[in-house]
Amino acid sequence: MTKPAAKLHRPAPPAKPALPAAIAAKPAAVAAAPANHFINRELSWLEFNGRVLEEAADRTLPLLERLKFLAIFSNNLDEFFMVRVAGLKRQLEAGVKGGDPAGLPPAEQLRRIREKVLALHRRQYRLLTGEILPGLAQAGVTLAAVSSLTQAAQAELRRRFTQEILPVLTPMAVDPSHPFPILTSGVLQVAALLRRAEGGRPARVFVEVPKGLPRFVPVPGRGKAGVDRGAYVLLEDVVLAFLGDLFPGCTVLRAFPFRVTRDMDFTIDEEGAADLLKLLTKELRHRRRRDPIRLELPADARGPLAAWLAQELDIGPADLYTFGGPLGLADFFALIEREKKPELLEPEWAPLPTPMIRPQESMFAAIRRNGCIPVFHPYEAFDPVVRFLEEAAEDPAVLAVKQTLYRVSGDSPVVRALQRAAENGKQVTAIVEVRARFDEERNIQWARSLEAAGVHVVYGIVGLKIHAKALLVIRREEGRINRYVHLATGNYNDKTARVYTDIGLFLTDPDLCQDVATLFNVMTGLGTPPVWRKIAAAPFNLRQTFLDLIDREARLTSPHNPGRIIARLNSLVDPEIIDHLTAAARAGVRIDLIVRGICCLRPGVDDGDRIRVVSVVDRFLEHSRVYYFANGGKPEYFLSSADWMQRNLDRRVELLFPVEDDATRELLDRLIRYALEDRRKGRLLQTDGSYTPSRNVHTPSRSQRRAYDLFKARHQDGLPQETQPLLQPIRNWQDVAKG
Repeated sequence: MTKPAAKLHRPAPPAKPALPAAIAAKPAAVAAAPANHFINRELSWLEFNGRVLEEAADRTLPLLERLKFLAIFSNNLDEFFMVRVAGLKRQLEAGVKGGDPAGLPPAEQLRRIREKVLALHRRQYRLLTGEILPGLAQAGVTLAAVSSLTQAAQAELRRRFTQEILPVLTPMAVDPSHPFPILTSGVLQVAALLRRAEGGRPARVFVEVPKGLPRFVPVPGRGKAGVDRGAYVLLEDVVLAFLGDLFPGCTVLRAFPFRVTRDMDFTIDEEGAADLLKLLTKELRHRRRRDPIRLELPADARGPLAAWLAQELDIGPADLYTFGGPLGLADFFALIEREKKPELLEPEWAPLPTPMIRPQESMFAAIRRNGCIPVFHPYEAFDPVVRFLEEAAEDPAVLAVKQTLYRVSGDSPVVRALQRAAENGKQVTAIVEVRARFDEERNIQWARSLEAAGVHVVYGIVGLKIHAKALLVIRREEGRINRYVHLATGNYNDKTARVYTDIGLFLTDPDLCQDVATLFNVMTGLGTPPVWRKIAAAPFNLRQTFLDLIDREARLTSPHNPGRIIARLNSLVDPEIIDHLTAAARAGVRIDLIVRGICCLRPGVDDGDRIRVVSVVDRFLEHSRVYYFANGGKPEYFLSSADWMQRNLDRRVELLFPVEDDATRELLDRLIRYALEDRRKGRLLQTDGSYTPSRNVHTPSRSQRRAYDLFKARHQDGLPQETQPLLQPIRNWQDVAKG
């Protein structure tokens, strides 16, 4: 077993009290690395999405699992265009000439993005039309063309169109009395050219394909409920097939579906806002009018109508994308939900109970008895978090509940428990981040419902997003006031907790509880951040804490006892962190980075081949942030809500907290080792910015499967013994790095 981590006393600027000796003796400032040490952020993200697409190409996966990764790929790419590409276009319009840390100006980034996206799209549609849809058809799940149906089926489909679809459609003409409409971002539309019976110039019209109707329309047949089981036509194809019924007396000359993507990112002048909520609500209403940045068309949509559409939207050739298949593949999640055939999906990995919590025991008693209870989602269920809140809501001894909320589910048991606690007379404070991107409207709605129940709601902090994951419960016990905390790497969202890998800790540690209580007071009041006892927090001292820890590892390293840093995170972007990591590697520190998404650090450039970057893409989204520092033989482990990105370190409220429990550390050791050894779903970052493909599809080293088996065994029999070393120094580093 490893020794407990030493307490970290980190200063909060501007006060600078003495630091522990191992950290206080700083080396000279680290020089900024040249541009060739960095990978462009946007291209690195596209490499990540390419790894998602690679999962769709994995023929060992069931077909609906492969289709799921195609849908994830498309959904990711939509958000990428709405935010990242939109931002680059704004830079270009503003005349920005300078480059990013990798030296690429906006125009060059946009050129390379298009080149990469086109290559990814070609592969995506080859997989969809050449492998996945034909394979599904053989398995009894068919996506048919309307023209391929029997006359009887087409007649029945027309009847359903008339009764169930046509009443929802709204035609929008474009002529001197009808201006070009505002087309909703990301929604399928149909553009049509019509000729009136009385003659005259052809008319142009739009029809929005309703989002409220199922996109996959069952094919009429003789089966149960009058449909052919497993056979579907696309809603837009039904609209196109019977479009003439919407325009009596007109002939449809040309028609095709299309999608417009708009700039959906925005910033608001919070400093001048008297009411942040009102300002945000107003800005959300204006999203529909944001500039178009991408037009998607079928490959055969050519001619004057398509050219007119692009001209009216002010879309040039660089922003036009054509496809040889259905548009909007993110909607294919709905087909996966409809066709849950066991043979087309991986067997479910049911979330396991946490063995440290007894079924009939109160959460407060369990936390006191264990001291530290780790919960590893989604391998273990989210239920203990909900149960903790529900018990707090009903327990007469509980005086107050304080919680940060970034993203929650639509019908959240967390929100319901907070409402119940307030209704029961507890003092309840919810710090709600209403600016969580694409969840703003939902967050505003349920935040108002919390207020209506008597919860004291704080709508974020001017200039900062609240991204820390913290829950504090204050309870009177035997005449004393005791605190309980839950700290986590992921959101309080019961839905995403089933698909995101995250770690939460239930604790009663007095120092940690005091730190978290103080942080809540800083967020809700006007207090100055103190010298924390154990945590570090952004934007106060988290950046400096990370830099100090990295630099300390460089000072302590030696040929006989090399330093070691391991970071498991979502993204590594921050140039200063990259500079310090590279300097530590030059000093002899061996560095493992398990980075799921963006990694702007280019390994193999002036780091002595001591930096290895691994990415794991599998059925669960890797989301936990774990940081390990060997510390000269006295290892320290930390969990955090923060990635190594400028926004996390400087523009958000984030938490870093130590893991001092030996049993939890051993579990972290094993999970880290599983990821580093993954030759099934792990990919290794190369110096040129590409990733090696997953190596051996038959190897048993799939890290997420090993993790689930570990927690299953832990639940049944306790932690199983393993003969392999945990995080000992690696002797044959080059062999391991090459796989």
